[in-house]
Amino acid sequence: MKKEKTVQLKWVALASLLNNTGAAFIWPLTTMYVNKYLGQTLTTAGVVMLLISIAMMAGNYIGGWLFDHWSSYRTALLGVTCSTIPIILLIFIHGWPWYAVLMVINSFGDGINMTIVNSYGTAVANHPARFVFNYIYMAFNVGVVLGTLLVGVLLPISVVLVFSVASAFYLGLTLMVLFTFNIEVKSIGQQRSKPGRRIKGRSKFIALVFLILINVMTIHISYSLWESVMAVHMTNMGIPFYAYSLLWTLNGIIIIIGQPLVNKLSPYMRLSTQIVLGILIFASSFFFLIFAHNLVEFVIDFVVLTIGETLSFAGLPAWITQLTGTANAGHYQGLYNIVISVGRAIGPLYGGYVIEHGNYQELFFSVFMLMIVTLMFVGIKLFHIHQQQAR
Repeated sequence: MKKEKTVQLKWVALASLLNNTGAAFIWPLTTMYVNKYLGQTLTTAGVVMLLISIAMMAGNYIGGWLFDHWSSYRTALLGVTCSTIPIILLIFIHGWPWYAVLMVINSFGDGINMTIVNSYGTAVANHPARFVFNYIYMAFNVGVVLGTLLVGVLLPISVVLVFSVASAFYLGLTLMVLFTFNIEVKSIGQQRSKPGRRIKGRSKFIALVFLILINVMTIHISYSLWESVMAVHMTNMGIPFYAYSLLWTLNGIIIIIGQPLVNKLSPYMRLSTQIVLGILIFASSFFFLIFAHNLVEFVIDFVVLTIGETLSFAGLPAWITQLTGTANAGHYQGLYNIVISVGRAIGPLYGGYVIEHGNYQELFFSVFMLMIVTLMFVGIKLFHIHQQQAR
């Protein structure tokens, strides 16, 4: 097969879109499917979600290691194979416990895919990293909007139809990776990280990166509450489930519209400033959530959350690349995706525990403080680095 010469942004973004459209057919469905369709308890459904998160973390780490130490192209093929085959099998085998087994394997593959997309993104040579990751994140959200809209339409018809259409997106991803990712990108990362241009005192940047990763974990502990306990919280207040599901469609639409506007900030605002501002806005939405009691207030709060997400989430992989260079892109992008998976695994368990022993208001305030305190450590370290560079 003829090798591609350079990594093309359009193919990396399309990979993100296809992967996340296919995945968005599945992740909103899992808890309900295990409980309502397969007759298992909510506790069992929670264990399945935990295993899925662990499998994704393993995929994130192994994908990053293989990207750096083996072959970027073969690692990409491994990821799409592990994620696609289980979804195809679900068309024919979707009872208990095979549904859970196949979803765990699929999540392992998706974990590799997430790391590979970000790692290939660091090797796009004709655009700045900030633009590349904003573009990839916009494609990610187009996929989420498509997937969540379609699953709502198709599920009442047939769950087999849901798995069939999801399989079509995963097959499209596999074919696209097979024909367009046939390039070893490690050498590109090495070319970019020239010894003569190496930033002095790299260790202080690595310390900052790990503080950023801790903050990212708290962000996704908080965000996962919207994917889990918030559905129960809103329906307990008499708000219909379809209104909750439409919030995710609204989230994706705002990001799709807002991301090109965020790209225009780059000449006027330092990336780190943009990200810190976005995280502050995102965190504040959980403080305001304490006082939300009707659908309009939840919609306003979710819009605030989405504005913060638009400003910060897409820029985080680019900021990490700026701080670490691209020679070890797989390692650090893998770590980034691992802490996201850790946060998403902890969040529902933490949320359930706090609600059981307290209330929703205490939960929202606690995650708000987690994000603010860890962001303060990031800000202090960043301030010290800027002071040292100014000397």
